[in-house]
Amino acid sequence: MAKIAIVYYSSTGSTYRIAQAAAAGATAAGAEVRLRKVAELAPDSAIDSNPAWRANVEATADMPLATPDDLEWADGFLIGTPTRFGLPAAQVKQFIDACGGKWLTGKLQDKAAGAFTGAGNVHGGQESTLLALQNVFYHWGAVIVPVGYTDPSIYAAGGNPYGVSFTDPKGEPLPESVLAAARYQGTRIARFADVLAADRQHLSS
Repeated sequence: MAKIAIVYYSSTGSTYRIAQAAAAGATAAGAEVRLRKVAELAPDSAIDSNPAWRANVEATADMPLATPDDLEWADGFLIGTPTRFGLPAAQVKQFIDACGGKWLTGKLQDKAAGAFTGAGNVHGGQESTLLALQNVFYHWGAVIVPVGYTDPSIYAAGGNPYGVSFTDPKGEPLPESVLAAARYQGTRIARFADVLAADRQHLSS
């Protein structure tokens, strides 16, 4: 059984719902899943300026915070973030920077890795954000598992081959097509993580 870590940052809750769907997909594939949020860096004044942001902070107050140990524990992982000018959010970048020790000691290599994101509009930087996260995975020596066009759900969700992405629904629920794609991504990362974990075990035996 693969171990999957799903690490995300979400301000108003949409990326959190994608993370939940991906976790459900990985669990349905038989994986043991850790769903973790990264620490919030924004001041209360910024959070309070957007009622949806404050509501999401309070609704997820009990969600465990991600640590680099979660990625060491995992056989595969997904990292999710909203776009910030075509790049991952600063909160996710801080978490990534904290993983330097794990990278240096080889604890992040040979693991299945993928990403998901969302933006305020269709051309708001989704692809560049996913590619930026994949640059990190290259440095870690992880095995990037893109969604490609490997399932009809990806087409239905907008056809982003680099990872699941969405356009901010502006207070409305996320489309079921996007959540279905996220569940598929969770299932896919679990499948490849299981293969890689078996290979690592074989090499160490």
